[in-house]
Amino acid sequence: MTDEFKTKVKLQLEKDMIFKCDMGDLKVEECYIDETNADQVEMWGPNPTMLLASAVLGCLSASFVFCLKKKNLILDDLKAEAELIGGRNEKGFLRVKEINVKLNPKTDNEEVRKRMQTCLKIFEQFCTVTQSVRNGIKVNVDVNL
Repeated sequence: MTDEFKTKVKLQLEKDMIFKCDMGDLKVEECYIDETNADQVEMWGPNPTMLLASAVLGCLSASFVFCLKKKNLILDDLKAEAELIGGRNEKGFLRVKEINVKLNPKTDNEEVRKRMQTCLKIFEQFCTVTQSVRNGIKVNVDVNL
């Protein structure tokens, strides 16, 4: 038995370097990836590095909350943020160097605060995206001309 899964997403070029997302059966309205306007305030959507930071942040947040729910622990609130740091590598190409994540769980319940320590020790192991990024992901590219 295998736990292998597949997810397929598609993009359609709209203009410049702006792509409309197609998430298959998942109906997402107005999803765009905008690499053209990355240095501007008005964008059609996030750029790929923002999506990467969001994917890591979302996965870690969900893994933490999932662990808490398994232990019947409920937070009053959770705020999270990710800071992606990029720069040029030794060959001059822009690369993501690191992603710094901050989770701010809020609870007034002292028992929840004590019992959440177990989740703090293990939740990162269950984050598919973070662990995949940390370990490197095999990427196969095929250009059909």
